[in-house]
Amino acid sequence: QVQLVESGGGLVQTGDSLRLSCATSGLAFSRYVMAWFRQAPGKEREFVARISGSGGVTYYVDSVKGRFTISRDNAKNTVYLQMDTLNSEDTAVYYCAASMTFSVRPTSYAYWGQGTQVAVSS
Repeated sequence: QVQLVESGGGLVQTGDSLRLSCATSGLAFSRYVMAWFRQAPGKEREFVARISGSGGVTYYVDSVKGRFTISRDNAKNTVYLQMDTLNSEDTAVYYCAASMTFSVRPTSYAYWGQGTQVAVSS
């Protein structure tokens, strides 16, 4: 059974940092592209960042470039999202997801976590 479990969300102030983690089980983890998506109230789910199976290739949505860093530890079957200089527009539920393709489309991701809430107050 495949499981993805996010953690690390919370309430922070503008300019603060958070580190999200997504622990997985039941996956051949290093074979999967891992990504983070987010969904704000009343909005569609949005791609944030993705990382290749080896960790050597990453890609970010323009709005988080230079502020967020995605990484993975294949020995721990875990993917991370370091979020710096947070602002109110980053407020959303953050989801990790796994795919066999290097895509930004949610429909390309077969496995999803339950999400973790990030709230940024000004």
